[in-house]
Amino acid sequence: MSRLISIVGGGMVGASLALALQSHAQKRGWQLQLIEAQPPGSADAQPSYDARSTALSHGSRLLLERLGVWSALAQRVEPIEHIHVSDRGHPGVTRLSAQREGVPALGYVVENAALGEVLLGALDRSVVSWQAPARVTRIAAAEQGQVLTVQTAQGESRQQADLVVIADGGRSGLLEQLGIHRQSRSYEQTAIIANITSAMGHGGVAYERFTRSGPLALLPMSHKRSALVWTLPEDEAAAVAALPDTAFLARLQEAFGFRMGALKKVGVRHCYPLSLIESEEQVRSGLVVLGNAAHSLHPIAGQGFNLSLRDAMALADCLLEAAPEQAPGELALLRRYLQAQQADQRQTIAASDWLTRLFSNQRPVLAAGRNLGLLGMDIVAPLKSVFARQAMGLKG
Repeated sequence: MSRLISIVGGGMVGASLALALQSHAQKRGWQLQLIEAQPPGSADAQPSYDARSTALSHGSRLLLERLGVWSALAQRVEPIEHIHVSDRGHPGVTRLSAQREGVPALGYVVENAALGEVLLGALDRSVVSWQAPARVTRIAAAEQGQVLTVQTAQGESRQQADLVVIADGGRSGLLEQLGIHRQSRSYEQTAIIANITSAMGHGGVAYERFTRSGPLALLPMSHKRSALVWTLPEDEAAAVAALPDTAFLARLQEAFGFRMGALKKVGVRHCYPLSLIESEEQVRSGLVVLGNAAHSLHPIAGQGFNLSLRDAMALADCLLEAAPEQAPGELALLRRYLQAQQADQRQTIAASDWLTRLFSNQRPVLAAGRNLGLLGMDIVAPLKSVFARQAMGLKG
């Protein structure tokens, strides 16, 4: 009996899930389908100064190795050999080293275009079918699974799937239509995203600097560039992002300092309001919510995609470990996935939220306490290793 698994959203999370399932799909009698508003590109991704990037943890590298795509990706990533965490205007600092932790790198930075190209290029089109450009306008529960209403250039059609995975970022309105509420807590901050070139280069160091206006990160990229994530108050970010290049770099230099020498070049700036968003439901009979649709984190620790990749792999493992006769959308099976992954979700979300609030608070007592913490962590090896394993996306 053939069973249909429909993944709504062909981005990095949806493609990763499809890739994790495809080698077992025919044996299990699964049809895999990706439904995406934009058709997958066939041309090679070109390096672009202004391309957005993703920080991959060491744990994500291990998962991408399992998916069989790391060798294709390895030449297109920039390793993070060191992490430098500091609090502007205070002596507290913590330094992490890949060599000390016994790993090739603490993490990697990859341009989204390159990661997308590798993931999509690894999909077997004889196993994973595409509907693109296409849009799911409605999902309704059926006796078994869910019924999708799909809009394409040819018109509207209804399809019954044993399992529907919503991995479209939550912007389609499908969650609202299903009555799945998402809790949203604004950080009252906006992230400015851009690429930076400095006089000294990055030296393989990822900098996380906490300033009075919010966290600032510079992550190593290829060609001696760094990916900037600069969080500022909502009422300030747009004006800063709109500054002429010279004035913008001067403002950034004042906030970051001269650890990479003079900041010489900046690419196009993009602004993104920041909130912690969590879906109150992630599983129903025949339905799973993944990726940013399930949880959207502050970029302070770069854990958003890494957590979503772990979710996708955990879901794939749960489906593959089920008895062959068990339907992939069976509620007990999906609850088993969520129960297994919930601790990781809670820990990662709580750590990201706690760090954001701790280092955005300028009360003297808190400032003194967090700087003692940074100094202590830099001195006490076991504490530093725990922090490093969290940063690398490793459990335990």
